[in-house]
Order: sequence, then C-alpha cells, then structure tokens
Amino acid sequence: MSYDVVVIGSGPGGYVCAIKAAQLGLKTAIVEKWPTLGGTCLNIGCIPSKALLHASEMFHQAGHDLKTLGVDVGKPKLDLKAMLAHKDATVKANVDGVSFLMKKNKIDVLQGTGAILGEGKVSVTPEKGEAQEIETRNIVIATGSDVAGIPGVDVAFDDKVIVSSEGALKLEKVPARMIVVGGGVIGLELGSVWSRLGAEVTVVEYLDTILGGMDGDVSRQFQKLLAKQGLTFKLGAKVTDVHKAGKGGHVTYEPVKGGDAETLNADVVLVATGRKPYTEGLGLEKAGVVLDDRGRVDINEHWQTSVTGIWAIGDVVRGPMLAHKAEDEGMAVAERIAGQAGHVNYGVIPNVVYTEPEVASVGRTEEELKADGVEYTVGKFPFSANGRARAMLATDGFVKILADKTTDRVLGVHIVGRGAGDLIHECAVLMEFGGSSEDLARTCHAHPTMSEAVREAALASATGKPLHM
Repeated sequence: MSYDVVVIGSGPGGYVCAIKAAQLGLKTAIVEKWPTLGGTCLNIGCIPSKALLHASEMFHQAGHDLKTLGVDVGKPKLDLKAMLAHKDATVKANVDGVSFLMKKNKIDVLQGTGAILGEGKVSVTPEKGEAQEIETRNIVIATGSDVAGIPGVDVAFDDKVIVSSEGALKLEKVPARMIVVGGGVIGLELGSVWSRLGAEVTVVEYLDTILGGMDGDVSRQFQKLLAKQGLTFKLGAKVTDVHKAGKGGHVTYEPVKGGDAETLNADVVLVATGRKPYTEGLGLEKAGVVLDDRGRVDINEHWQTSVTGIWAIGDVVRGPMLAHKAEDEGMAVAERIAGQAGHVNYGVIPNVVYTEPEVASVGRTEEELKADGVEYTVGKFPFSANGRARAMLATDGFVKILADKTTDRVLGVHIVGRGAGDLIHECAVLMEFGGSSEDLARTCHAHPTMSEAVREAALASATGKPLHM
C-alpha cells in the first residue's frame, strides 16, 4: 500500500498533522503502537490531569469557599473512585473523538510500532503478527516524549510508591505525605491535586525558583500562593537518591550551594523532572536521520530532517514540549508537504499551568528582556482590584504586560489568576498582529469580567495610569 503521508505517532501533533494532510487532499495514514489514539497527552497526560485538577478544585471549593457564598453543604466527602472514573471517562471521550476524526477524514490507522526503513519506507509491527512494509512519499515523525527521570540517579518506578506523572494519575488512595521531585508544571499540577485531596506535599526543586524559565514575578508570587495552600518547598536542592523502603519512599537531597544532605520520607514520591524525546526503535540511525546533541531529531526551519521526505514535529524536536506547539507544527508540515507555506510563530506560543489559580504566559519575560538589553515598560494590575474577581472569591494574582519602551509593541504577558489560561489568548492574538499595549487599552472590555484586569494592565503599560487603582 502506498501513501502521500505516513505519520508515526498519534498524539496532538501527529493526529492534527494527519487531519490537515487529509483535508489538503493527501492520502494519509497514521501509525500508533498503543491500543488508543491521542498519545501521552490524551491518554496519560494533559487530559486526565486536567480532569483531576478540576475535580479536586471542586472538592476544595465545596469545603472552603461555598459557605462564604451562602451555600452550606457541610463537610464534603471524597469519593476517589468516582473522581478517577470521571478522569477515565474524560479520556475515553477524547480518544474516541480522535478515532472518529480519523474515520471522518478517511485516514488509515495502522496499529503497531512504526520504524523507518529508509526514504519512503515505513514498517509497522503489530503486537501480534508480522510486520508490514508501507511505501509513502513523506514520513512525519511525531513520537513525542517520555519520562526523563533524574540525571545521575537510578529511579526504579513502580507506579505505586515511586511514581511518574502517569502513576500519579491513578493512585488508589490519597497519600498522607507526598514528595514531588521537580518544581515545574507537571510536578506543581499533580502536587496540587493531591494536596487539595488531603496529602501533605513537599516539592524538592534543583533551582532556586519554581516554574523554571517563567517570569520571576510570577514564580515568586505563585510560590507564595501555593505555600498558603499548604505546599512546602525545598529549593536549590539536588536530589541524589530516590528509593522505596518498606511501604514508603525516601528522597535524599543536598543543597546545590553546599551543605549537609537531608532525607525526606513519604508514602508516595512523584518524580516530575521533565521529559525526553522518544526515538527508541524508530530506526533513525539506520535510515540516516540525524539527532542533535540533546537526542532530539535535528530539523531545519521547515521541520525537514537530514533525509529527504522525512519530517519531524512536537516533543521529539527542539522547542517547548507543549501539545499546542506540536499541533501548530503538525498543521504547518502538512501545508509544506502540500506545497503551501506552513508557518509557526514561536514567539507567540502560550504556556499555562492549570493549578488554582492558573498561571499563563506568552512571549518574553522581564529577565529575558533585561538580558538582551531591551528597554521596556511594565504594566501590572492585581485581581484584588477587579470587581468580578471579588464576586467570585478569586482575588489572588495579577496581570503583567511588558511592552517595548519605544514602540509600545507588546513583548510579553504574564498572568496569575482564576482562568488565566483563557485570559492569555486575547494577548496572544494582539501579539500575533504586532499590537501595542495602547491598542489593548483602547479596546472595550465587558464589565464586570476578569478580562478587565488585562485591559487595566495595558493601561498601566501604555500610560502608567490604570483606572481602578
């Protein structure tokens, strides 16, 4: 059988690439080794974690905020089995939806492990049975990423005591104590889930700040908010050992700046130190596909690899490991294959942490602008001065807009607050069109809404004078 495009991997990048290719009239197939489509994101990542984040926040609100709002439901009782069932149902609805889209767009789904045999040739090996060889004009590598572990530390995951992000989504009971190794997005989201459900959570992070490369203002305020919620932080801590002992887990760390090692004990240890590109078993070396010095598939500016007709997108290539970045690359590659001018603006890719409050950013941070010597203005506005936020007991956080001092063009936006992941997108659209903070400040926003805080921050950046402060 012969195709115009064969996509290896059915995560957000892969399945979106396949859909777009089919919509452009290309005969398309997608290869997936898992029994369900959707990759890590839909099956064991983004989607199930958001289901638990929402459910755990509802549990928390029932026990805290509702009484203040005049809704007295008494002390809520956790039904973890039902909560996990909601998570599983959400996953099923999404992966079934992707299967429907494959049928709708007449995309052949080839179940099995994909490998590249060379230019224009792919083998698909099912779990049972013989491998079949597929011919295609174009191959798109969209195999995503896998759990990275801890560099220099041997971690034996059992997904009961020593768990990865996948194991943390299916714990059968709420641990009394949980240690999260890694203060990035995954660790803080899942740590928040189990903290809200009753666990005592300690985050151990190598850096002196949480959320790595995010704006300093954001990480500092966000850490204070999480600490207020009950999370404990050990920053500047290098983990040297993680192991299971008895019914619990032990984590040993030493201060990065020097000092005595300490050991923490917990019922569950979540190792959330990032992810690494997944290239295992693809036959890349034999096919002549070059990897870079970090094990990612090396690509040019058009996502082409070192072999003609072989492309790569998503977590397996350079750039942020984000599902929506992979989706944009998938669409762009399909357009390139079809002879169009696919494009991704990497300067306007939002990043969201789905805790409560949420954290969202797009564009440059203050630290990056300072490092590059860019002169800029800062406009900030707190949600504590926003009427809708007060009405919803959602006054934590702020909006921060960074604009070029000379041109007023918006260079970066950073939001901590309820619904930040939705609020960030008007800023992304503004930045996509090269808009200024004055443009945003002069745009009428409905009252009362949380989005008024975005406009007020734009006023602060453009004029130095917000209205409601």
